Amino acid sequence: MTGYPTIPAPRFDVPEAEAIARARQFADTMARRRTIREFDDRPVPREVLAAAVRAAATAPSGANLQPWRFVVVTDPDTKRRIRAAAEAEEREFYARRASPEWLAALAPLGTDPDKPFLTDAPALIVVFEVHKGPETPRPYYVKESVGIAVGFLLAALHQAGLATLTHTPSPMRFLTEVCGRPAQERAYVVVPVGYSAADARVPAIERKPLDDVLVEI
Repeated sequence: MTGYPTIPAPRFDVPEAEAIARARQFADTMARRRTIREFDDRPVPREVLAAAVRAAATAPSGANLQPWRFVVVTDPDTKRRIRAAAEAEEREFYARRASPEWLAALAPLGTDPDKPFLTDAPALIVVFEVHKGPETPRPYYVKESVGIAVGFLLAALHQAGLATLTHTPSPMRFLTEVCGRPAQERAYVVVPVGYSAADARVPAIERKPLDDVLVEI
């Protein structure tokens, strides 16, 4: 770091017992997060969405180039255009692009080409990767960086009591045009955001136990 400006590293130390309690509480809270496809029509406060994006934008990134853009869509007509284009791609996916193995993996989730959540959710957050352009430098580890930021975003929205879904129509090039973004911005994911509908239901699936995912050496 010699030759470059530095500042004192921020400290966020907490006593061991409190650290354990905080970690467990956060894990318990996140364990209640589920992908939601049925939304209430209550609007989401703009301040909540802005704060969640601010949290997402604190994520680490390759060379600190922060190669992301978060487009918040609440305009009904724009949401309709996104849904129409996404469903066209999804029909191709389910009819021709997806392998039988992939479709079998999706079957327990009950998904199909219809994506009403894209218009039912009061807000969509379209996350873009920002690549090299006239005013943007070449980024590094783009997908890794944006993926971490999306994780922060989902956690922040869940902490605020909001329901989310990660939707990745393939290909997603139409989102650059619909959202009016420059060519160097490439869609990464669409995150519908809102309050879960009172009668919303989710698939009866389970997450892997900790012993299956944690390795200690």
